[in-house]
Amino acid sequence: MKQEQFISQYQAQWEQIRAWLDYQQIPKRQRKRDAIPEPTLDFPAAYRQLCHHLALAQSRMYSPLLIAQLNDLVTRGHHRLYTSRLHFAHRFIQFYLQDLPQLVRREWQALLLAGMLFFGSFFAMLIAIQVEPELVYSVMDGTTVANMEDMYDPQRDSRFGREREADSDVYMFGFYIKNNTGIGFQVFAGGLLYGLGSVFFLLFNGLYIGAAAGHLTQIGYIETFWGFVAGHSAFELTAIVLSGAAGFKLAAALIMPGRKSRALALRDNAQEAILIVYGAATLFIMAAFVEAFWSSQTWIPVLVKYAVGIALWLLVIAYFVLLGREAVADET
Repeated sequence: MKQEQFISQYQAQWEQIRAWLDYQQIPKRQRKRDAIPEPTLDFPAAYRQLCHHLALAQSRMYSPLLIAQLNDLVTRGHHRLYTSRLHFAHRFIQFYLQDLPQLVRREWQALLLAGMLFFGSFFAMLIAIQVEPELVYSVMDGTTVANMEDMYDPQRDSRFGREREADSDVYMFGFYIKNNTGIGFQVFAGGLLYGLGSVFFLLFNGLYIGAAAGHLTQIGYIETFWGFVAGHSAFELTAIVLSGAAGFKLAAALIMPGRKSRALALRDNAQEAILIVYGAATLFIMAAFVEAFWSSQTWIPVLVKYAVGIALWLLVIAYFVLLGREAVADET
């Protein structure tokens, strides 16, 4: 094929690739401001074909100018593919090491409210049951209480914190993920009811977990219960509070939209709330892993479980309090 025919046949494809690469270099704010449409292109497939065209041009010894033009496009395309993948990895790391803890600190008021509702009801019920043990039946029925006592019976020979027939750690890992994320979603989505749903689910879960902890403590199952929850409590309880803070972020848009319409305020607040939910979901998964593969083990000394639990609480607190401060200091 002569060079003129080669150019005529593939010139349109090259221009399409060039237009797409040029578009990627335009800042996102400018694209949105000027309403610049993105060229439609399956770039990975087009890039592979472009590399083939360059190889053909070189093997057929077409003009140096054409080869240089194609090589320039290939170089730009390779840089775009490489930096896109690197950018994703960078954004992923930056989110967890900088953006998430900074966002949680900015939303400290919602976090404080969620924490007071959840931990306040938790400790209130736990303490109340030490004074009046029958209060546990105001939160859960007798069958539930009996099953709970069986799961934490010091004399049991199977895993703590689960039914006797549920012996698979992998099965329980999936169960815990489903259960924990279900609680988090309820707390978060409750914010759409002007925050009343989030308040209800935070109080309910605080009272329920407090009743379980209070009852098992009152009947003397201290080492089995507290040894079980020590490892994963930092991740799970923090995730519930984060879900509540995200729900209150939604509620704030409905209650105090300011000069925006409620729909616009909800959309803007949801963008930040969902980031908090990502952090909560990550903690829920981490809690499920620890709960399934560590907390339930009967061979681990209880003092070791307590030490690990304390260390994880300190780690979670340090993560949200300290991480990302260097970046803020550099910006200022």
